[in-house]
Amino acid sequence: MRKEVVLITGANGEIGHGLITHLSALNNIQIVALDVQPLDDELKPYCHRFIQGDILDQMLLGRLVVEYEIRTIYHLASILSTKAEYNPETAHRVNVEGTMNLLRLAVEQSQWQGKSVKFIYPSSIATYGVSGLEEKKRVGKVHEDQYLEPITMYGCNKLYCEHLGRYYARHYRQLAADSSSTTIDFRCIRFPGLISAFTIPTGGTSDYAPEMIHYAAQNIPYNCFVRQDTRLPFMVMPDAVKSLLKLWEAPREALTQSIYNVTSFNPTADEIFQQVKKYFPEAINNCVVDESRQKIVDSWPEDIDDSAARKDWDWKPDYDFERGFNDYLFPNIEKEYNQS
Repeated sequence: MRKEVVLITGANGEIGHGLITHLSALNNIQIVALDVQPLDDELKPYCHRFIQGDILDQMLLGRLVVEYEIRTIYHLASILSTKAEYNPETAHRVNVEGTMNLLRLAVEQSQWQGKSVKFIYPSSIATYGVSGLEEKKRVGKVHEDQYLEPITMYGCNKLYCEHLGRYYARHYRQLAADSSSTTIDFRCIRFPGLISAFTIPTGGTSDYAPEMIHYAAQNIPYNCFVRQDTRLPFMVMPDAVKSLLKLWEAPREALTQSIYNVTSFNPTADEIFQQVKKYFPEAINNCVVDESRQKIVDSWPEDIDDSAARKDWDWKPDYDFERGFNDYLFPNIEKEYNQS
C-alpha cells in the first residue's frame, strides 16, 4: 500500500518552516518534504521523509509517484524577485519548468487516484505592475484581476504559473481523445511581503521589513534600500501559514476563483522603523536607496483587496500592524537572539 502524504517543496524556506510544524500537529497527516538544501534539524521530527533534490529532476519526481499517494502538494520552491533579476533564465527554469513538473505529477496522481489532488500555490504581489507612483497612490487597493503587467522575471513567472495552474485544473488536454475528467484542484494565494520572527529571507525585494527588525535585534546598523515613504502590504508568518491552511480546508464549491489576495497591514518603511525603535531604541536605520530595487517596489501596489478570500473562505488575519509587532515579532525575535 502506498502511503497517503502531503508533499511540500521548498521545505526549508520561510513558509515551509511554519507550514510543516502546523500540518504535523494535525491527525493522519504524513509529510514528505523536498528541498535542494539539507533539511533543518528542527524540522526533521515533523516529517515522514525528507528528500534532498531538485524539482527539475523528473526521475526523482517519478519515484515519488510510484512510492506515495500524494493527496496535497504545497509547492513553495522558487527563486525570489531580487535573485531572479540577476539570473532570469535560471529563475525561469526553476519557477516555471519546476512548477510544470509538479503540475504534471499532480495530474498523474489525480488520474491514478480517480479524485482531484489539491495543488496549493503561493504567488506574490510581484504579479502586479503599476505604471508609476502617482497611479500607485491613486488606485489604492488592487483586485486580483487588475494591473497584471509585472516588470520582474519573478512576477512574470508567478503570473504565468497561475495561468498554468488554471489550465491544468480546468482544460488539461481538452482536445485529446483520452482526456480525463479527473483534474487537479488548483488553489493559489497571492502573498504580500512576509515577515518572520525566526528566519531572515534572502532574495526578496520586500525583505527590507524583516531585515530592518532582525538587524536591530542584533544591534547592527541597517542600510534600508528603499525610500522611507515606500508603502507596501505585509503580513506576519503565522497569518501566511493560516491562510494556506484555510484555503486548503475550504470546500471546493465555496471557491469562486482560483487565485486569492490575502493581506494584513500596509505601513511605510519609516512606520516599520518607528515600531522597531519602540523595542530597540538604539536601532540605526540608514536610507541608502537602491534605485533598481526601488523601481521594482514602486511597481507594486500600496495595498491589495482580499475581500474575495474573506467572503469565500472566511479569511481574516490574526495580526494587524500593532499586534504583529507587539505579540509576535518582538517577543520571539528577542528570545531568538538572547539564546544565541
